[in-house]
Amino acid sequence: MIDWTRVDELRDEIGTDCFDEVVELFIEEVETEIDQLRSGTDPDQLEACLHFLKGSALSLGFEAFSKLCQEGETNAAQGRSAHVDLSAILSCYDASKSAFLEKLAR
Repeated sequence: MIDWTRVDELRDEIGTDCFDEVVELFIEEVETEIDQLRSGTDPDQLEACLHFLKGSALSLGFEAFSKLCQEGETNAAQGRSAHVDLSAILSCYDASKSAFLEKLAR
């Protein structure tokens, strides 16, 4: 679900203090997009929203979430927004976020 090697690499690259700031910013920005998905994103903006989420997720090691966003982005780009499994994307994000924050707290 989480690529902990990527998380460790990022922490090593930017330092612990900056890492904490990046995590905070990541959650803040991603939550804004997630809220849009939960409230029904305009189909014309779905591809861009999923593209943003995919990239953000990759940068912080949210591997499974990123993969689902990629699949959704591809469907949206092909005009198949109805085939995007928003429920799976949102559930995966919630589970990934919980696992991520729980492990960071240790």
